[in-house]
Amino acid sequence: MRAVPDVERVLAYTPADAEPFFRHLAPDMGATAQQGGDLGARLDHVMTNAFQQGAEQVIVMSSDCPTLPPQYIADAFAALDQGADVALGPSDDGGYYLIGLSKPQPRLLREVPMSTPSVLHDTLAIAAELGLQTRLLPLWYDVDTLAELKRLCDELRDQPDWTHAAATRQFLTVFDAQAYLHG
Repeated sequence: MRAVPDVERVLAYTPADAEPFFRHLAPDMGATAQQGGDLGARLDHVMTNAFQQGAEQVIVMSSDCPTLPPQYIADAFAALDQGADVALGPSDDGGYYLIGLSKPQPRLLREVPMSTPSVLHDTLAIAAELGLQTRLLPLWYDVDTLAELKRLCDELRDQPDWTHAAATRQFLTVFDAQAYLHG
C-alpha cells in the first residue's frame, strides 16, 4: 500500500482491542476496527464508513497477498477514475484480493457468501444485476493454504534481490519456513 502514491492508507483490524498493535505496526497509517458478524458485513462497514468520511473511491485489499504488485492497486484506482463502479482483483482460488468501489454497494459485499470458490463469480453476477460497470485486474493469489504458503516462499526465494514484501521475507526467514514446508 505504501508504494501507491497520493492515497490515504487505513488498516482495518480485528479484534476491536488490537488497535495498539496495529498502530505500532503501521504508525504511518490510519486504523479502524472491523465491525460486523461476517467478512461481507465487515467489508461493507469499512467501505461505507470511508465514504461517509468523504472518500470518493475506496479500495480494500487482502492482507494475505504480500507480493501483490503495487501497480495492481494503482490500476484499481485508475479504473475507478475512468468510470468503473467496481474494480475487482481476482484471485486464483475463485475469490478476489481487492475490491474497489466508487460508491457504497452493500449488496456486493453482504449478499455474497465469502470464502467460497465462487466469490468472484457471485460478486460479478450481483454487479451485473445492479447494472454496475466492472473492471477486472490481473489474476493474483492469496495465502490461505499450506500450498499457497509454499508458493509464496518459492516466489520470494526465486527473487532474492526483490525488495518487495521485505517484512514477509524477514518473517519467513526467521521462521525458517522453507525447512518447515519441506520437512
